[in-house]
Amino acid sequence: MKRACSLLIVPVAALTLAACGGGGEGPGHDMSGHRMATASAPAAGHNAQDVMFAQMMIPHHRQAITMAGQAATKASSPEVKRLAGRIEHAQAPEIQKMTGWLRTWGASTSPGDGMHMGDGMMSDQDMKKLDTLSGKAFDKAFLQMMIKHHQGAVAMARSEQARGSFPEAKAMANDIVTSQSAEITTMRKLLG
Repeated sequence: MKRACSLLIVPVAALTLAACGGGGEGPGHDMSGHRMATASAPAAGHNAQDVMFAQMMIPHHRQAITMAGQAATKASSPEVKRLAGRIEHAQAPEIQKMTGWLRTWGASTSPGDGMHMGDGMMSDQDMKKLDTLSGKAFDKAFLQMMIKHHQGAVAMARSEQARGSFPEAKAMANDIVTSQSAEITTMRKLLG
């Protein structure tokens, strides 16, 4: 009985001590402000779907930012320029968050072989074509490509909603579904 009690007390004591860091940004944070493992918020509260979501969404977002960055100088439509600015503004911080999650989880930030054109990614040929365009031709190609790109992101986010377990990743997936679905509607209207 004493042995069984000691087997329970040691892990509970370790969790309690780990949660008692001082000087952080609040309960459950260490001195540097990083979230620590506690009984209510385990650091390992993620699964393989969460890792895949972050690994695939990072290069997906990077490509969208590259496409959106071209709009500042190549688009003729002020609406396209504004939309591209919103895309850049929303997706850059998400890349930083996802990169942080992967590092915390000890996972690679590379998607490996999991990324393919079915995820809405543009091919090198598509990106080269967009790079050669300007004015109304750019606007049209950008909108058509970004609709496809967003559809891929929404599909990946829906997979995360259904199979992920990390609350922050699932919340980001919800935001992606909502915001990018709305942007798809806007882009279709802009295409007329």
